[in-house]
Amino acid sequence: MIDPRMTKLADVLVNYSCAVKPGEKILFEAIDIPQEFTEECVRLAAAAGGLPLVTLKSNRINRALMLSGSREQWELIADVEKLRMENVQCYVGIRGNPNVSELSDVPADRQKLYESTVWKRVHSEIRVKKTRWVVLRWPTPSMAQLAQMSTSAFEDFYFRVCTMDYAKMSKAMQPLKARMEATDRVRIKGPGETDLSFSIKGIPAIPCDGRVNIPDGEVFTAPLRDSINGVLQYNAPTLYRGVTHDHVRFVFRNGKIVEATSSNTARLNEVLDTDAGARYIGEFAIGFHPHITRPMKDILFDEKIAGSIHFTPGQAYEEADNGNRSEIHWDIVLIQTPEYGGGELWFDDQLIRRDGLFVTDELLGLNPDRLG
Repeated sequence: MIDPRMTKLADVLVNYSCAVKPGEKILFEAIDIPQEFTEECVRLAAAAGGLPLVTLKSNRINRALMLSGSREQWELIADVEKLRMENVQCYVGIRGNPNVSELSDVPADRQKLYESTVWKRVHSEIRVKKTRWVVLRWPTPSMAQLAQMSTSAFEDFYFRVCTMDYAKMSKAMQPLKARMEATDRVRIKGPGETDLSFSIKGIPAIPCDGRVNIPDGEVFTAPLRDSINGVLQYNAPTLYRGVTHDHVRFVFRNGKIVEATSSNTARLNEVLDTDAGARYIGEFAIGFHPHITRPMKDILFDEKIAGSIHFTPGQAYEEADNGNRSEIHWDIVLIQTPEYGGGELWFDDQLIRRDGLFVTDELLGLNPDRLG
């Protein structure tokens, strides 16, 4: 018998996030997840009148391909996957991860080859721009371990987070979108050296309400590329290219990261030296999912933490574009709740959020006591 939590989640993905219409093709890319869930996604997509397609992948196989792959090989894979992505209207990427460090021993140049071919040509240029898409992780013992929870408790947490009332959240985030689009100057203050200023004037603010990522719960924009000055000391661990970084600290001068340190400073700077745009910021976002309160080194969860912001080196999104271009997009999180040292968020010299809670009347609906 199928777990009813799986059915509820599949329904969210098919009928809310992608809103599949009769006759539309929907691609499920299932990476290391239970076949029962993929089957349920196919069933519900067909019940909605959609035409489901499925690709099964494995992180271990992806690692093997990265270690041995040539550019010619990756370009051929990109050709094949590009053709399929061009012919679907919807995409669901469900990504299990039995070992979150599976790619940690893949050299950076090997990972960059994959990113510049398959990821760029299939996902960045087609999937993100031309399909209704949603991506999510699958709960694994590896994720439970990162969250410092039992497997059973983590599964309960996961399904509660991923199937919350996103329509209610969508309505509550509209005032924040409006406020961000009316704002010029932003200031972020926090413990230690964190004191950062920049402008978001004239750049759209995009509410994320479960139609692109699951879980969801953020509004993002981008800073004017050269407007950033000051110091930002992140306090959530971050996992990128299979390597964990703690205590990431950036110093900005006229938009550029001129100094970068972490628990693995060499690998951090290796990523930031990927290309010219990697040392500039492509996204500024405010997170507020009421059920996500602490980091677990999975960015789809961590960037939605209630009372957090993320400030992202690399590629800007087309919907909120500051012109920055890069092959990387690395969401790194600062949590401003009291448990993580607190902090303040200011818009045009007005305090908007203190210690993770919104303080202006029109934004109170995004605090956990209202959303939860």
